[in-house]
Amino acid sequence: MLSRKEKFEGSRVQQLPLYQVDAFASRPFAGNPAAVLVLDEWLSDHDMLAIAEENNIAITAFVRPNGDNWALRWFTPTMEASFCGHGTLATAHVLATERGIAGDFAFDTLAGLLRVSRDEDKYALDLPSLPPEAVMEVPPIIADIVGDRRQQAFVTTRHWIVVLESEEAVRGFTPDLEKIAMLHPLSFVVTAEGERHDFVSRHFAPGAGVPEDSVTGSTHSTLVPYWARKLDKNRLSAFQCSRRGGHLECEFDGDRVRIIGKAVTYLKGTVQLP
Repeated sequence: MLSRKEKFEGSRVQQLPLYQVDAFASRPFAGNPAAVLVLDEWLSDHDMLAIAEENNIAITAFVRPNGDNWALRWFTPTMEASFCGHGTLATAHVLATERGIAGDFAFDTLAGLLRVSRDEDKYALDLPSLPPEAVMEVPPIIADIVGDRRQQAFVTTRHWIVVLESEEAVRGFTPDLEKIAMLHPLSFVVTAEGERHDFVSRHFAPGAGVPEDSVTGSTHSTLVPYWARKLDKNRLSAFQCSRRGGHLECEFDGDRVRIIGKAVTYLKGTVQLP
């Protein structure tokens, strides 16, 4: 009679290597965690979402070879994401440091072609510039969320962005997650000019299963062009002042945004997929 262990080992279980990376960080327990699985072929959407839900962190990235490039998809615990900066950086870090793949990376994604280059211990993400559109009449729900601290509000196809009066106001902002979840599929961002950095921000997406994102690379595709024009400078230092926090070096070049940061591998494991 086979033991339970022998039955398990004899079954057709897929064993998939998994890495967890802290992106936009130079040490563990900082920046934004992302899980990365390197595949030969896609799993089913159901399985990828189930793995992301099981991981229960902001993003799980799935990557596979795609000709000369790599195909990359991102999942939150509740849905497939259309754009993710920190998951892209984490994926490049895994391919470079854990898989030993040299050179730059080109990722085919739902957000278009994203490139990542490596310079020693830093990674530079080349992202599209997605400037926001100013809103003259702010919906009542936005006014309810921020009260009378709002200076200006913007909207994109992915976010509501509200400019507050100071870094202190951004750090002290208390989100009403129930109301913010009602904005889904748009997420919610507060930002202000910084004290030690050019600008700071926080990002909330409870409707996508991420109450507060630790460091959001994709949001800076919009924040960088806004602050570059506001401050009249093309090189900016940004800080996302979540509990974990993360520093981003940013460059604005018209229709492109470069975001530079570090990453560190926190965990290596194996997913047992029946």
